[in-house]
Amino acid sequence: MTDTPGWASPSSSEPPRDGARPPADAPSAVPGPSAPPQATPGWTGPAGTPRNGQQWGRQPPGGHRPYGWGAPASPKPGVIPLRPLSFGELLDAAVTTVRRHWRTVLALSLGFAVIAQAGTVLVNLLIKGKTGQATQTLRMLADLPLELLLNVFATALLTIVVSRAVLGRSATAAEAWREARPRLLQLLGLTLLTVLLGPGVMLLGFAPLIGYTATGTGSPAIAGLLTLVGLLTVPVAVWLWMRFSLAAPALMLEKQGVLTALSRSRRLVRGAWWRVFGINLLGHLLALFVAVVIAVPFQILGLVLGFESINRQGLPGTADQGVAMVLLLAVAGIIAGTFTTPFIAAVGVLVYIDQRIRREALDIELARAAGLPEHGGADWGAQGDPTPARR
Repeated sequence: MTDTPGWASPSSSEPPRDGARPPADAPSAVPGPSAPPQATPGWTGPAGTPRNGQQWGRQPPGGHRPYGWGAPASPKPGVIPLRPLSFGELLDAAVTTVRRHWRTVLALSLGFAVIAQAGTVLVNLLIKGKTGQATQTLRMLADLPLELLLNVFATALLTIVVSRAVLGRSATAAEAWREARPRLLQLLGLTLLTVLLGPGVMLLGFAPLIGYTATGTGSPAIAGLLTLVGLLTVPVAVWLWMRFSLAAPALMLEKQGVLTALSRSRRLVRGAWWRVFGINLLGHLLALFVAVVIAVPFQILGLVLGFESINRQGLPGTADQGVAMVLLLAVAGIIAGTFTTPFIAAVGVLVYIDQRIRREALDIELARAAGLPEHGGADWGAQGDPTPARR
């Protein structure tokens, strides 16, 4: 049994290291793709019979199916039907993953959230207003290394859990750690590269403005022009973020190198940038909304209990918050992070799988790995939703 499944695309120049396709019962999360079927399943011509033995024109067992009686239903061994997914189905599958596998998912995300908020509280207590106007910036910079490291662990472990959930299988925290551990250093390097890429481009764009204003003799017109030049790099940074947004799941599940994962993400996003951007943007906005909904009652509670006064603008992140308010908001952050972290991770993995289903017919391999009958078999539509596998 190999731990390096054949994940590379049939048309890709990045073959898997061992060139082998995993068996259907392999423990790896999701198998590699195979060539798309050469003929429409279950159809042999006007005079023939479908492969599942049903006579043409006769309603199949189980009642009426939409899109015609002979249209096979898409199997659904896990949290998604094995076919191209819509926006709503992707987001719903992310929520379903958290709900069905809550023991592992919430245990992992709770641990990450506690560590992250503990670091935030420590930074707040150490810096607490001692640096004047630079306090807020220093807080963000001090939190960044810990948040980056926790993001690597969360992405690695939750990717394994979500990809198992697609096949209808569960994974314990120990199993996820055992499978993800060999890829952690590579994922850390990939995360550093992708995180710094966008801000690096923006820094280059704003560098002339920073240098010009540092002289102290600049005119408002020139400063405004240089600001516009810097703002033009923001769309470039967002474009790069989306272009390489699927690199992390590609690295974890295809078990390739950092550069190969970046190339795979570029190939999968090509021609679907706006779709990937829209799904990720909507997912992050929903997570932000949930975090705000959770934080606001704690903020109000702190004001009612006198932990902070309205005159001091007791808002999350202000420089003069009391210790009690910082701790109360940390509790809110733990609750919010416990639910939003796995949701965002699930969205990323499901977008990756959806793009591979659309580009590489990965649904066929997923069905095989899940132990479902061959595509076109009599029991192909026995489970799942009644939507055709591909139009």
